[in-house]
Amino acid sequence: MTSIPPMTPAKSQSATEQLVQTTCPYCGVGCGVDVLQTGSMKGRLSDLKGSPEHPANFGRLCIKGTHLLETLDPAKRLTTPVVFGQPASWESATDIVAARLSSIIEQHGPDAIGLYGSGQLLTEDYYVANKLMKGFIGTANIDTNSRLCMSSAVVAHKRAFGEDIVPCDYEDLEHTDLLILVGSNAAWTHPVLYQRIERAKLRNPAMKVVVIDPRHTDSSTIADLHIALRAGSDSALYCGLLHYLAVNNGLDNAFIEASTEGFDRALDAAKDWTLATVAEACDVPEKQLRTLYSWFAQLPRVISFFSMGINQSTTGVDKGNAIINCHLASGKIGREGCGPFSITGQPNAMGGREVGGLSNMLAAHMDIDNPQHRETVSAFWQAPNLASQPGLKAVEMFQAAADGKLKCLWIMATNPVASMPNRALIEKALSNCELVIVSETAATNDTLKFADIVLPATGWSEKNGTVTNSERRISRQRGLLDPHGMARHDWQIISMVACAMGFEKAFAYQHPQQIFSEHCALTAADNNGSRALDLGALAGLSLTQYDNLRPQQWPLAEAHRSGSERLFADGRFYTPNGKARFIAITPRAPEQQTSSQYPFVLNTGRLRDQWHTMTRTGNAPRLLKHTDRPWLSIHPRDAQRLGITDGALVTLKAACSDNIDVILPARPDSKQRCGELFAPFHWSATWGSHCKVGALLNGANDALSGQPELKHGAVSAEVFNAAAYGLIYGHTNDVDRLKTACLYWLDTPTDEALCTQVADTLTPMALLNKLLAQLPQDSQWSTLQSGGQCTLVATRKERLVLTIMLSATPVALPVDWLESLYSSDSALTEAQMNGLLNQQPDDAYMLGKIVCSCFEVRENTIKHAIAEGTNSVNALGKKLQCGTNCGSCKTELASLIAACDQAEASAPQVVNIADTKPVTEEN
Repeated sequence: MTSIPPMTPAKSQSATEQLVQTTCPYCGVGCGVDVLQTGSMKGRLSDLKGSPEHPANFGRLCIKGTHLLETLDPAKRLTTPVVFGQPASWESATDIVAARLSSIIEQHGPDAIGLYGSGQLLTEDYYVANKLMKGFIGTANIDTNSRLCMSSAVVAHKRAFGEDIVPCDYEDLEHTDLLILVGSNAAWTHPVLYQRIERAKLRNPAMKVVVIDPRHTDSSTIADLHIALRAGSDSALYCGLLHYLAVNNGLDNAFIEASTEGFDRALDAAKDWTLATVAEACDVPEKQLRTLYSWFAQLPRVISFFSMGINQSTTGVDKGNAIINCHLASGKIGREGCGPFSITGQPNAMGGREVGGLSNMLAAHMDIDNPQHRETVSAFWQAPNLASQPGLKAVEMFQAAADGKLKCLWIMATNPVASMPNRALIEKALSNCELVIVSETAATNDTLKFADIVLPATGWSEKNGTVTNSERRISRQRGLLDPHGMARHDWQIISMVACAMGFEKAFAYQHPQQIFSEHCALTAADNNGSRALDLGALAGLSLTQYDNLRPQQWPLAEAHRSGSERLFADGRFYTPNGKARFIAITPRAPEQQTSSQYPFVLNTGRLRDQWHTMTRTGNAPRLLKHTDRPWLSIHPRDAQRLGITDGALVTLKAACSDNIDVILPARPDSKQRCGELFAPFHWSATWGSHCKVGALLNGANDALSGQPELKHGAVSAEVFNAAAYGLIYGHTNDVDRLKTACLYWLDTPTDEALCTQVADTLTPMALLNKLLAQLPQDSQWSTLQSGGQCTLVATRKERLVLTIMLSATPVALPVDWLESLYSSDSALTEAQMNGLLNQQPDDAYMLGKIVCSCFEVRENTIKHAIAEGTNSVNALGKKLQCGTNCGSCKTELASLIAACDQAEASAPQVVNIADTKPVTEEN
């Protein structure tokens, strides 16, 4: 086989301190990050901050980005290739992978192989993976978890514009008259962009902000109008808007005539969607719709900022096109502050799309079903076996593996057992698959136990390449540390396997600069202005120029036919005739409908401080201080009807869950619609016994995009009849041994130890007696039973080593209180021992949950300051420091101010959704 040597460092070896600029690996905003390296080349990292000059964030970072360095725990990394349970050298592992792939191709054909990648891959990784699969193995069965994120928007863009193009950039958010957040809780999912929006509204108070979301989220804190529509009814709302524009002089007829086609068909399909019809379909008052529609028609600049609430649907493509239709009809596109703005969830979902990282794409925005495009790519790659038809999309890929048709799955940088819907099917697929290869950084996740071959890959801080953000801006992600252990870059791993399969000439890469240059050259091949993605001007960068590459937004001015960065400013699109296409939309209900057996709609989503399945953010205990466990948000009336109290455990079931019960603590919330539930998806079997939320969604997906419906499941909910609730805190090994004796457990790592929430059908005393046999050796322990409480405190040399706190009612004790006692070098005082035994924290820890994770400012402290007259976010920052670092908590601070303002004289025009049908007054 041909080995790939280490990359040549571009930085000086003699520098003792230098600033390295890289890119955040979380959401699609693509923030620039400055990290100080101290010591020799790739030495100690410190002082991480946002890059002030990066145009995506101008120095801002959210809470996750701010604490990136805290996630780099080498003890939780894969370090060595493992082949069928045995450690192996890279040469041996590579040869085995190559031989097994070649054998499967020989016996079953190339379509028996599938590769499932990730938006965490860099563009160079994606490019090499796509080239190997589609060009040399000869199958298009390469898909990524971006399928769960952006694929519906991709298809909507291609249907309307002829190419997968996001027509807006971040500056547009600061220059619009009306910003509509639809299916987006940007305050939590894209907080840096949300802060730009907040600032824009402060600069221009006349700017209108509308939030369209079934839930009242933190994004509503700056809203002039919140429309809490029925889940899944977004298409009806935008079809109604198109009809309204037509009958209320809101059309740009000159633009429609000169630059579009299909308008009459789209308008005819929308003709029945009157205000009354839309109000009934969306379950909102006509008055709210009239306000939104009139603003859209009358204000000159409008942005529809949409994300997963639109995309993750069985009709996500149609929803995207319904939004685009309204911007085309009103001519509010191709101008500053205007357009449909699809915001990606993953850091490099856009880069993956550029290189063909989805199974229905080719490469460089070329189409796999286009003979001319296939000829261009085949000639450029000198590909002997270029795929000629689309491959399996994500859900299809795992179904094929479950059915025995797919013999090999290579999974890279993602955790599909936890992140894909229909967990039972995914587990069956990986169990049935003849060969499962996993390239991964984390030593533990839900998917690894199914792997036959495990390949240690580099992660953020080690990876070196490029990513593209939501505004089409390419940025460098630079290596800060040497690869950990024997880890290799994903492009290196793929290239090594390709060379071992006999494709040495096409995969003899020595540095990601070579891959980037090849990718850029391919975008220019036979382009001649036919595709906006033309990076040919970057194809000749030297190694030094590549290492020093500044953020670049495409289309590049030298390649764009209008000579302008403003897409569609010339009124021409990338369709054969240059005209944008209207799409006739017939709104349809979500596929996963409720029933008498499964009466609740389940919506899933992200939290402010966590990312995906927490293989990175879960390493930083600080990021668990705001929310340390998953929960189930339920309207108080639903909770009362079912006998569910705050903190009580609730069992959720779905038709597809295959005897997998999901159990979550309840959080009654009047901001939730009746009949609808919300649960975050981050936690999985790695974190708890019953928190596999993905098991409740059946994998129903959009027929055009293949994107699964993750916002509208159908579930039942009932109280889990626990007789004992509690927690166990202590050394990880001790807690791990004890927790498995409990029926329910959920981990929360801390800086010093492990805290596990537990519950059981046994009484507190009976459960404690069951746990006594598992106590750590050589410790002294004391117990106290009082009323419904039962506590054990184990000490060694009078220092706390373990505590078990059980109660007949839900236990909500501050974990950092226990952490402070556990980490102390001093013996427990009598008062501290009594506090533990009586489950009574010190007063300092009874100030509510942490709102500001950066400075650990608690909710009651903030409320007290507000009550004393500190009634603005800025004033709270000056007094308590909250909100003055990353700013992620600012929206929650604003919500607390609004909640504490009894007069509500200055409250924004936000819907009161205490009732199922919220009402708001028009301006």
